[in-house]
Amino acid sequence: MKIHHLNTGTMCPVGRRLVNGTGSLFQRARMVCHCLLLETNDGLALVDTGIGLGDIAAPGRLGRRWVRQTAPKLDPAETAVQQVKALGYSPSDVRHVLLTHLDRDHAGGVPDFPLAAIHVHRAEHDMAVLRKPAPPEGRYVTGQWSHGPRWAFYGEDGEDWFGFKGVRALGDKETDVLMIPLAGHTLGHCGIAVRSGDKWLLHAGDSYFHHAQLDASPRVPLMLGYFQRKGDMDRKMRIANQARLRALKQEHGDRVRIVNSHDPADYERCRCGGH
Repeated sequence: MKIHHLNTGTMCPVGRRLVNGTGSLFQRARMVCHCLLLETNDGLALVDTGIGLGDIAAPGRLGRRWVRQTAPKLDPAETAVQQVKALGYSPSDVRHVLLTHLDRDHAGGVPDFPLAAIHVHRAEHDMAVLRKPAPPEGRYVTGQWSHGPRWAFYGEDGEDWFGFKGVRALGDKETDVLMIPLAGHTLGHCGIAVRSGDKWLLHAGDSYFHHAQLDASPRVPLMLGYFQRKGDMDRKMRIANQARLRALKQEHGDRVRIVNSHDPADYERCRCGGH
């Protein structure tokens, strides 16, 4: 399976050393929205969508405070739909969108692919869309799915995948794409595992924010750690799943590459080194 790595939204908060772990306190940091474009047996599939054209046209819907804190570039050329076109495809070629969760910097491009099935954990949909239970105030941008997308839901049951429960996201048409429940950041947060040849790539979403969090002696830059704690819906579960990811890397790092959504180091390593 061919995997394209896309940055669908550059964010530049203040305090590079406190966010990226390098550079000056007075430099702007760099964070990305790392998405995957998969060439599957059932057409193209996107893993997350980043910031969409609708968000760029009306950035106020992202929330003034969020925009002020993250300082997104809001460049139309970075949107998933424009990058799909730049690769020579039509937006209608994207048959599936698999979302790690429904936060604004992951689901913003959903309206740009109106024909695609939107795959998401049912607990995530229940909170973000049905408000059962009600989410934290301002957590989700409901305008990103007000057009009424075609949802596909997943639960906790599934096959064993390196000790995790994985659900086939695309059924029998594509058996090598799995939804992996990784709750904590949100209650329905998932990772997406993709097999390419004899190896796997696990897009772990916001299960961790910095590559050093999966080291044997984990660490995270101060401000990035604060952002992560602030975003936790279930911190205990997020920490437990992060520990499971760390163990997966230590035990099976030769077969599984793990990446997150926002670390530019993860993103650049994937772009330079392929899968």
